[in-house]
Amino acid sequence: MKKKLFLGIDTSNYMTSICFINEQRQVIFEERKLLEVKDGETGLQQSQAMFQHVKNLPSLFQHVKEFNNYTIQAVAVSKIPRPELGSYMPVFLAGVSVAGSIAGLLNIPLYETTHQEGHIAAGFYSSEQSPKNKQFLAIHLSGGTSELLYVQKDNSGYTIEKIGGTMDLHAGQLIDRIGVLLGFPFPSGHYIEQAAKDSGQAFERIPSSVKGYSFHFSGAEAAAKRKIEAGVSPGELSRAIEHVIAVSLEKVVKKAIEDGYPNEILIVGGVAQNQYVRTYLQKKLEVRSVGVKLFFAKKAYSGDNAFGVANIALDQTVEI
Repeated sequence: MKKKLFLGIDTSNYMTSICFINEQRQVIFEERKLLEVKDGETGLQQSQAMFQHVKNLPSLFQHVKEFNNYTIQAVAVSKIPRPELGSYMPVFLAGVSVAGSIAGLLNIPLYETTHQEGHIAAGFYSSEQSPKNKQFLAIHLSGGTSELLYVQKDNSGYTIEKIGGTMDLHAGQLIDRIGVLLGFPFPSGHYIEQAAKDSGQAFERIPSSVKGYSFHFSGAEAAAKRKIEAGVSPGELSRAIEHVIAVSLEKVVKKAIEDGYPNEILIVGGVAQNQYVRTYLQKKLEVRSVGVKLFFAKKAYSGDNAFGVANIALDQTVEI
């Protein structure tokens, strides 16, 4: 008897991703390709990203290994960025088109989900431990999203309510803008983290701007630019950027816990890969006086990926 496979497809603003998993949520095959951004630039127009996805998807599937012992049961695809009214980005149409074609050809179910739900599923199923309760908080940190979310999980997916987040720049945008100014490639997260590690522990702090569940990073960007002009080293500035992000999250989480939100918090998104941010939050929040339990997506599945989307295909199929 052939074994069952579930396919996930995600075409975000900076990554083309496909992933096949089995019924035990083990990855059988996955492939990702980072979209190309010209040196010195900090992003892509939607048309440029869409064009690259259209080119990338056939080549990713060409690398799929022989699946003689498997049969694809369902396909899930990210259709929009977030599960909210008005959420839309053209880049996701590339994945939707291919997913629809595969589902139609194989006569199997097609499930349309969101990029954010894919991130949450990737975190939920890749973390060493997962939240025990069906209601938990999630922090989604990336180049296009920096949000505090109230999540309710059911057998087939997630109900998500945004309760806070950035009022201007996203955490990933702050990292990439400053990273490019420092001469690092885009995306700059890895280079910022490495420079900070190499610099040691001493650094001049950048003030955080937090009110309730909301935070601002535009002021941090302006302060960082002034430090560049003043000759602060790339390493010290990189650590200051990591720190202001971590402190901002610490403040909004403490406010949420004080207000009675769940104390289990799942942290996902590309910026969640940063080890300084992870360690800082564990040190400040996983203490008796605060009472938070943090869960982090596996670093390989913190950034954009189709693993979470494939898990949603499995969840939906099991629910039926």
